[in-house]
Amino acid sequence: MKNIEWCNDALVLLDQTKLPTQVEYIHCTDWRQVAEAIKMLRVRGAPAIGVAAGYGLILAANEANRLEAPFSEQISAFYEWSEELKETRPTAINLAWAVNRVMAIVKAGQFDAMNEVVDRITKEAIAIHKEDVELNTRMAINGATLFEGKKHLRILTHCNAGALATGGLGTALGVIRKLHEQGQLEMVYADETRPLLQGARLTAFELHEDKIPVTLETDNMAAYAMQQGLIDAIIVGADRITTQGDVANKIGTYGLAVLAKFHNIPFYVAAPYSTFDFTLKHGKDIPIEMRTDDEVLTFQGVPSAPTGIHVLNPAFDITPHELVTAIITEEGVLTPDYQESIARLQSVVEAKKLS
Repeated sequence: MKNIEWCNDALVLLDQTKLPTQVEYIHCTDWRQVAEAIKMLRVRGAPAIGVAAGYGLILAANEANRLEAPFSEQISAFYEWSEELKETRPTAINLAWAVNRVMAIVKAGQFDAMNEVVDRITKEAIAIHKEDVELNTRMAINGATLFEGKKHLRILTHCNAGALATGGLGTALGVIRKLHEQGQLEMVYADETRPLLQGARLTAFELHEDKIPVTLETDNMAAYAMQQGLIDAIIVGADRITTQGDVANKIGTYGLAVLAKFHNIPFYVAAPYSTFDFTLKHGKDIPIEMRTDDEVLTFQGVPSAPTGIHVLNPAFDITPHELVTAIITEEGVLTPDYQESIARLQSVVEAKKLS
């Protein structure tokens, strides 16, 4: 099923908060609806929110075009709304990357009217979406090379880094899908992923729908699974990666990496170039989004903890580069020294921009 589609001047989003029991779509005709969908995790996953933001900018430009005002005021309003859209979730760099990519084109262009801006933004948003599909496919192929000659693989993954989180096959799940296609996969172990259960509601749903064998476990069962020899490798996605290879991903990822190190299990991260923050070196400098208390105090509206207690609810944690075995990208598999391999990736990306 499609999770993001631009159709008849509207952005159609699969409401992931309703899965797996209901399949409902949101028709966004206003950029504020897109912002709300990103904030409330109706659309989520770093690449997917970047794609959604690109389309959201078309809606913002359309609204600016309808203002009965000079072009200078229309474009000023559009710039303001684009910043609001960019700030809806601070950790996942793909969101800011997509907005900045579109805005750079707008600011560099020689436009005389807002309808010209709308047309150019539309082309770029569609290009971002198409590019994400292609990057996912290339990541899947590159990631599968890490497992050449291996059979009966048992892979653990955390949160959802699949088709629901991207515009294509998925990042971590894209690699897993490729291994399944090649007959190398025995089982996927999916962490439930607290507190919003993206692993249970989304990853298990995706894999089950695609008839890929999946076993669901709660997050605190991962150590047991590793201790019992049930896991051959861990593959996760990412929301931001620094120039030295520190990785921000869904809360609980760092704990998995520590466990993997102790049990001598390879820990892989799959992410496209748009997830790399080439301006940050240290993971400690990545802003960590703090979610609402209700996500922990209740489950689907039903209280599950005493009222009035304090809650710690970070959406992400940081996995130090020392715990990452390799990073799977569309340009190949990066290995330590990450400062060198990520610098090479940056050079390739910048060269392609100029070509």
